[in-house]
Amino acid sequence: MRRAMIGLAAAVLTVLALAAPASAAPGPSDHDAALQAALQAVVDAGATGAAGLVDNGADVSAVAVGAARLDPRRPLRVQDEFRVGSITKTVIATIALQLVGEGRLRLGDTVERWLPGMVPNGSAITIRMLLNHTSGIFDYVTDANWYAAVLANPYRYWSPEELVAVATAHPPLFPPGHGLAYSNTGYILLGLVLEKVTGQPVQDLVTQRVVRPLRLHGTFFATSARYSGPYAHGYFPPSLTGGGYLDTSAWSPSIAWAAGALVSTAPDLARFYQALLSGRLLSPVLLHEMTTTVTGPDYPGLGIGLGIWAVETPCGTAWGHEGGIAGYKSFALNDRGGTRSAVVIVPTEPDDAIGAAFQAAVDTAVCQMFKRAPSSASLSAAAPAWPAA
Repeated sequence: MRRAMIGLAAAVLTVLALAAPASAAPGPSDHDAALQAALQAVVDAGATGAAGLVDNGADVSAVAVGAARLDPRRPLRVQDEFRVGSITKTVIATIALQLVGEGRLRLGDTVERWLPGMVPNGSAITIRMLLNHTSGIFDYVTDANWYAAVLANPYRYWSPEELVAVATAHPPLFPPGHGLAYSNTGYILLGLVLEKVTGQPVQDLVTQRVVRPLRLHGTFFATSARYSGPYAHGYFPPSLTGGGYLDTSAWSPSIAWAAGALVSTAPDLARFYQALLSGRLLSPVLLHEMTTTVTGPDYPGLGIGLGIWAVETPCGTAWGHEGGIAGYKSFALNDRGGTRSAVVIVPTEPDDAIGAAFQAAVDTAVCQMFKRAPSSASLSAAAPAWPAA
């Protein structure tokens, strides 16, 4: 059972291991070839495809290898739409902070104020705690019965209230504000709070406040399994299915909602994080709030901010988030000023081999972003897992 759950899950947290100083950077002519080789290694490990984009502040490398669809086969493109899982959290946090800036929400507001009676001890849990995973609320994705129900019918719609009810059937992990534990439930609650504050659906807030201003033509908050343009099909590989590749791209995104239902492209993710970290979406004060991090012993090398992470990599501290949802794995990392970006997306659920190659590709992309060569140090996946419906 444990093997099946791990095999059918994408890691929520991926932490780049600290390493010795990197060697001299390769010449510009080597960038595309190095990125392509790293992505090809992911496909050689069993992924159906892999795409990457690196903007080092002077040059942009954009590479895709493998297939966007296996039958009939279509080559993968960098511009294809992907499900990007928990990268959604940075968008949700951005909108929450915009509302703080408008005086409509406060980081010290309690869950009880906006969602009375929904969460036990909600009067002690603040918006900030939801954003930086210090609330202690149980993560619904780790409920075995819910997980089994999702696997039994991956096309079923789950309401946000149902997801919260799964979580609140369990006791809290620790008193509010007295620990650190990644919780998708916190972002389901944040989505409900945003709707209560504004009177608008989350998908409309994402469109109005992020997608439209930044002209992110391949990005939207999914409320169904439909895509808006050419997309990469997500798959479980034979090593996890015991048979052939299993297409997951029509599975319901409602299992993730405000914690992970975003669809985007590699270029759009780079544009979003560059705009965010350069101050186009938030004031300096609010961006400082977002990038103020907390740490914990279970998350080495990782500082958790408000919907964003500071990740210690072999080539420097990078800012961004990881995403995982059924059949898709992604990482978007950037420099603190929003002038450099690295995005790696794989439309295949990682097994051990794919996961190791994916981590190496992220290593390559981030070091290219900082104009440094990757060291020989590997990347490691942390424990919390996102169930891939």
